[in-house]
Amino acid sequence: MEFLYNVFVFLHFASWALVFGGSIASMRTKALYKGVSHGAMGAVVAGVIMVGIAEMAGPFGAELNMAKIGVKLIIALAVAVLAVLAVRKGEDVSPGLKGSVLGLTLVNILVAVFWN
Repeated sequence: MEFLYNVFVFLHFASWALVFGGSIASMRTKALYKGVSHGAMGAVVAGVIMVGIAEMAGPFGAELNMAKIGVKLIIALAVAVLAVLAVRKGEDVSPGLKGSVLGLTLVNILVAVFWN
């Protein structure tokens, strides 16, 4: 079960890397890359599955912090919704919308790293 959990941890990290890198790369273009929305949705799904596996198999020696998980889920859902809206706009995406996707992604990463 721990191996399966680690697979989803990798997918979660890779998805956030896609969102972060795609957001930075698209700052000089008029549109937001489609991969950003796919990465955001993948990160949400992988994160939910990780929590489910940890709850099902025991939290591997530590208790889960549901407040942290809830905050991360809300931020991740906001990133996913904003990314999908930006991709649907096509070539007419404001820099503020792209910046909010990038900023919320950074906030989500900071919450994951610094909230113990």
